[in-house]
Amino acid sequence: MPYIIFVFVSIHFLLPYLFTAMKKAFILAAAFTLSTLCLPTRADASVYVKYYNKDSQKYVWKVKMNGLTKEVTFDGSTTSAATIQGSGTTCIVETPCGNIELKDNMKIEISKGCIKIM
Repeated sequence: MPYIIFVFVSIHFLLPYLFTAMKKAFILAAAFTLSTLCLPTRADASVYVKYYNKDSQKYVWKVKMNGLTKEVTFDGSTTSAATIQGSGTTCIVETPCGNIELKDNMKIEISKGCIKIM
């Protein structure tokens, strides 16, 4: 019986401290959740391009995106799409006909080695 009284008295005195610790943990968890969900964060983007290549030749061209040089491949005689990975939504494709600026979700047509924006 004295053991039960000791446990009850101990819990009675420790209860406010336990609730304080639980409140702190809840507030920290809520603050972290709100900061990750509500604050704007920058995610990696890409340029997605739908294309129709009239030529039977497959083209591999250099692409400049945010100071980095990459490559993009357009298969021959097909309608398809290409994604250029990077941290922006615009890029510049270097073709024999000149540099072409492409933006995300653009439609293009390739004919005689040149890009035409649709």
